[in-house]
Amino acid sequence: QVHLVESGGGSVQSGGSLILSCVVSGYTYSSYCMAWFRQTPGKERERVTYIASVGTPTYAKSVKGRVTIPRDDDKNTLYLQMNSLKPEDTAMYYCALDGGDCWIRFGGHERRRESHEYNWWGQGTQVTVSS
Repeated sequence: QVHLVESGGGSVQSGGSLILSCVVSGYTYSSYCMAWFRQTPGKERERVTYIASVGTPTYAKSVKGRVTIPRDDDKNTLYLQMNSLKPEDTAMYYCALDGGDCWIRFGGHERRRESHEYNWWGQGTQVTVSS
């Protein structure tokens, strides 16, 4: 079975930094798409960033320049390094994994893999940023 476990969330003041970790177990394939999502009550889940097994990460406009997504394949761990945190970054953060591509291609069109199309999810870790 595939399991994702996030950690590293907490409470920080505006301008602070946090690094979240997502440890993956049970996934034995070399190809994947992984992403970090976040969600606040009453709102849709928002994609923060995603990365394929081969390639460079893509970041949401809301976090671009403040977030990086280092990974350690030897440790089966994906990180979310967040700097210059803002109160609007407050959310539950989830990592997600799928064995397919990060882009869904069909009929000459392509689109990003949506949240419901990721096969495995972690339980989430809460990030709270106070002003």
